[in-house]
Amino acid sequence: MRLLKIVPDHTNIDFVRLRGLAFGLTLALSLLAIGLTVARGLNFGVDFAGGLMIEEKFATPPDQNKVRTVIDSLGVGDASLQQVGGPTTFNIRLPAQGGADEGATNAVVKKVETALAQAFPGATFSRYSTVSSKVSGELIRNGVLAVVLAVLGIGLFAIVRFEWQFGVSTIVAIVHDLLMTIGFFAVTRFEFDLNIIAAVLTIIGYSINDKIVIDDRIRENMRRYRKMDMREIINLSVNETLPRTVMTSVTILLALIAMLALGGHVLRGFTAAMILGIVVGTYSSIYVSSSLLITLGLRAEPTRPEKVGRGIDNAERVGPREG
Repeated sequence: MRLLKIVPDHTNIDFVRLRGLAFGLTLALSLLAIGLTVARGLNFGVDFAGGLMIEEKFATPPDQNKVRTVIDSLGVGDASLQQVGGPTTFNIRLPAQGGADEGATNAVVKKVETALAQAFPGATFSRYSTVSSKVSGELIRNGVLAVVLAVLGIGLFAIVRFEWQFGVSTIVAIVHDLLMTIGFFAVTRFEFDLNIIAAVLTIIGYSINDKIVIDDRIRENMRRYRKMDMREIINLSVNETLPRTVMTSVTILLALIAMLALGGHVLRGFTAAMILGIVVGTYSSIYVSSSLLITLGLRAEPTRPEKVGRGIDNAERVGPREG
């Protein structure tokens, strides 16, 4: 006996009817995300920006201008402050100190720690990290390359596994998911570091899993109902997989919400990106990737001659599958 049923097993929602609105919304949000990213930029972490990052916790919310003045007086370079995890915790970014000289870096960290403890009683040093500009440049290139190769590999797989229309629609939907994620970080100013690249690749993996399940059902129904209109096939396929799609998304979201609430500020950016990716990926699987197949001209008729006989006749007479 099922105690909880979020989506009934048998739904008959006309998803395709809203495809024009969905395409317009998708295009508008994608352009907005690109514009925001270009205008505001991303708040790159030390992994990508290079330099030194010191995390400092204060007893009470400090005056940021005073914190910056204290650090500037030390002669260690221009300081950039970012509030994280509450009004009393800050990331302090400084230019790289002494290249790869760990001793020089430790000396700067100690100097900043001592000065802040004197100016703000109760202030405590938490941790620091440092990355050279050369390493950060390599990390940016490798991160972008990993994402691009993942998207292209997924598109190629969809083309080989199904038809070229499936590959194109999958790439379009995943690019939309990526743009939404990047735009989100441009707006929220969460730190964009290697953890976020890991989140982006995880989002891609989730999105392709969701899309392949629906695409596989679409192809299966195309073989079963060769004379059915493509709109009806897509609606039927999405409705058949809808319980599985929603239950999977809700289950993952519950875990991510718990991480967001209890994981602390270190995991906040990663978890927020994952939550957005799950929501956007589910939307694009249902309204973008599937409906785009109609625009790309996919048809249920076979693309190559098949033997006329009992097999085809039976296939055409098979009714909708239950469950």
